[in-house]
Amino acid sequence: MALDMTAVGRASVIFYSMPLWLAVAAHFWLPNERITRQRGIGLGLAFISAAWAILSKSPSGHASIAGDLFALVGAWGWAGTAFLARKTRLRDAGPEAQLFWMALISAPILLAAAPFFGPLIRDAEPIHWIWLVFQAGVIVAGVFITWLWLLSVYPASTVASFSFLTPLFAIVLGYFIFDEALSFGLIMAAGFVAAGIALINRR
Repeated sequence: MALDMTAVGRASVIFYSMPLWLAVAAHFWLPNERITRQRGIGLGLAFISAAWAILSKSPSGHASIAGDLFALVGAWGWAGTAFLARKTRLRDAGPEAQLFWMALISAPILLAAAPFFGPLIRDAEPIHWIWLVFQAGVIVAGVFITWLWLLSVYPASTVASFSFLTPLFAIVLGYFIFDEALSFGLIMAAGFVAAGIALINRR
């Protein structure tokens, strides 16, 4: 809904604010995960740099408060799942069990709610089904389980900070796969994101 109602760049910046929200929640409700001055600077630097990269790559497009709010709710939901995986008894269940229960609970709720937000299936083509299988088989079964395992071992804000790299990877892949331009500004933004992550993780 966010992508339907607001520009991709705006939605991406808001959605990738997730590590900030998770860090704030961890500061108040998780032991030994307080936001120090250094970590706060690192979070701010990484977020601003990721936003710079996204907005310099994406045209401004149309804007919508409703679309921005949908993206913000998405960021809060993403931060919430990471927080619950760290805070609740789910932490002791193991990453496979965590993913199983998250999918078991969310799938019927989301499928029931989906028709209220547009068509259940939108002009599906064979390539869409291929990427759906890839998402289910590789991303969900592999990467999400690794993400949940990392959350059970390392501080939540530390793990989440690496999410700032996601839009940068997308831009780099666009350069290699689609021959899109890679400007000096984007390279600088990537460097600042890396510096921010280093500050967050530095003892």
